[in-house]
Amino acid sequence: MKEAYKQKQVIIDEIKDKFERAASVVAIDYIGITVAEADNMRKKLREANVDYTVYKNTLVNRAIEGTEYETMKDVLAGPSGFAFSYDDATAPARVLNEAIKEYKKMEFKGGIVEGEYYDKDGLQTLASIPSRDTLISKFMGSIQSPVANFARVLAQIAEQKEA
Repeated sequence: MKEAYKQKQVIIDEIKDKFERAASVVAIDYIGITVAEADNMRKKLREANVDYTVYKNTLVNRAIEGTEYETMKDVLAGPSGFAFSYDDATAPARVLNEAIKEYKKMEFKGGIVEGEYYDKDGLQTLASIPSRDTLISKFMGSIQSPVANFARVLAQIAEQKEA
């Protein structure tokens, strides 16, 4: 019996560590997806640097008890998959939302993003926000366009003065 307790404690410690290091944690109900769909979803999550794991709710409840993540306890019923992101806080919601739309079988349960709790609807809203890199590239593109136009105008003025 002691050995089983030690094994559970190792998993609880692992869960605690992941919650503490994560910029965001999203819980989903993954019932109904096939093995192939799950593998495809996991691949997309890995590509986005998101750690996806299925844990027993009782172990997660023990791990988050007394922490700032305890607000998730209310959504931990039935099968739960957990997506942890350590860099891009919106990545788990974005990638999982794509999978939910594609497979029409899963749904968000809830999540913690940068210390704030989000319910199912909040996560769907969050999923519509582009990644940080996408936002930066759009911003840089919007800055470069007027600068490039201004440079062309200056070049034309210089050419006219030379002529």
